[in-house]
Amino acid sequence: MTGRAAGLSAYIAVTAAYWAFMLTDGALRMLVLLHFHTLGFSPVQLAYLFVLYEIAGIVTNLSAGWIAARFGLTSTLYAGLALQVAALIALTRLDPGWTVGASVAFVMLVQGASGVAKDLAKMSSKSAVKLLAPATGGGLFRWVALLTGSKNAVKGFGFLVGAAGLATIGFVATLWVMAAALGLILIAVRVSMPPGLPEGRKDAKFSELFSRSRNVNWLSVARVFLFGARDVWFVVGIPIYFYAVLSDGSEAGNRTAFFMIGTFMAIWIILYGAIQAAAPRILRANARSEADLVGAVQRWALMLCAVPAVLTGLVATQSEPVAWLTLSLVVGLMTFGVLFAVNSSLHSYLILAFTRDDRVTMDVGFYYMANAAGRLLGTLLSGLTYQTGGLPLCLGTAAIMVALSALAAGKLKPQTSQGAIA
Repeated sequence: MTGRAAGLSAYIAVTAAYWAFMLTDGALRMLVLLHFHTLGFSPVQLAYLFVLYEIAGIVTNLSAGWIAARFGLTSTLYAGLALQVAALIALTRLDPGWTVGASVAFVMLVQGASGVAKDLAKMSSKSAVKLLAPATGGGLFRWVALLTGSKNAVKGFGFLVGAAGLATIGFVATLWVMAAALGLILIAVRVSMPPGLPEGRKDAKFSELFSRSRNVNWLSVARVFLFGARDVWFVVGIPIYFYAVLSDGSEAGNRTAFFMIGTFMAIWIILYGAIQAAAPRILRANARSEADLVGAVQRWALMLCAVPAVLTGLVATQSEPVAWLTLSLVVGLMTFGVLFAVNSSLHSYLILAFTRDDRVTMDVGFYYMANAAGRLLGTLLSGLTYQTGGLPLCLGTAAIMVALSALAAGKLKPQTSQGAIA
C-alpha cells in the first residue's frame, strides 16, 4: 500500500470511529436533558449538568493538541473512545435516591469525562483532514466540510436515538446499549487501523500550544461567540420551552413530548450537517480566492444575526405560547441552522487554511478550545437567561453574540492576495 493510500485508509477509519462516537454524544445529551427535566431540575440546574462538559473541552483541546503532536493522532482517538465508554457505564450507577445536589455533582463529573472524550476524538479527526486532504482543486474545504457535515448529521440522529431510547427502554438500558456498541467499535478500530497517520514527534513543547498567528487568534474569538450564540438557546431554552408547549404532564404526554423534541433537535442537527457538507458548493469555493472567503465570514455572520433578532421580537409580543408562534420558531430556528452551518463550515476550513502542517494539531486544539469556551458561555447563559427572562432573553442574547462574532471576523486577513484556493 502506498503512503497516500495508507493515509486515506487511516482517515476513513478515524472518520468512521468519530461517527460512532458522535452518535453516542448526541444521544447522551438528549438523555440527560430530558431525564433530569422530568425529575424536576430547574433550567439553571440543567445547565449545570453540562458545564463541566464544556470546561473539560477547553482544557482538553489545548492538551490534546500537544499529546497528539508528541504521541500521534491514533493515541488520542483510542483514548477518547475508551473514555466515552467508561462515562456511559458510570452514568448507569446514578442512584435515584441521591439528593439533587449529589446527583448534579455526579452527572457533572461524568459529563466532564465525556467532554474530554469528545474533544480527544474531534481533534484527531479534524487534524487528519489537514494532513491527508488533496492539495489541489479545493480538496481541503471539501474534505473538512464533508467530515464536519456528516459528523453533525450523525449527532443529530443521536438526539433522536436518545429521546427514543428514553421513551421506550429507559435511561439506564439506553446507556448500556450505547456503551456496548461503542466498546465493540473501539476494539474493531484498534485491531484494523491501517498505518498512515503521524506517530508524533518527541520534541513537541507544551508552550507551542498557544498560537502566535493573528488570524488563528481572531478566528478563535469569532468561534467563541458563534457557538455561544447557538447554545444559548439550543441547550436549555428551546427544549424546555417546547416541553412546556407539548406535554400535558402525564406519562403519555411526556413520551409524546420526548419524541417531538428529539425529532426537532435531530432534524435541526441533520440539516445543519447537510448544509455544512454542501457549503463548498453553496459558496462556489473552488472558484474563489482566499480573500473572497475570508471576507465572506463577516457577511454570513451578519445575515445570521438577523434571525434571532427577528425571533426575539416575535416572542416578546406574546405572553403565552400560541400555535403560530411555535411554528414561527421552528421555521426561524431551521433558517438559523442553515446560516449557522455556512458560518461554521467557513470557520472550519479557515482554521486549516491558516495553520501549518507542523502545527496543525496545536492550532486545531487551540481553535477548538475557543469552540468549547463558546459552548460553555452559551450553556451557562442558556439556563440563566431562560430562568430570568424566558425565551426572549435567550434569543436576544444569541443575536448579540452573533454580532460580536461578526466583529471578530472582520479582523481576519487573507494570507494570499490572489489566486483560487488550492
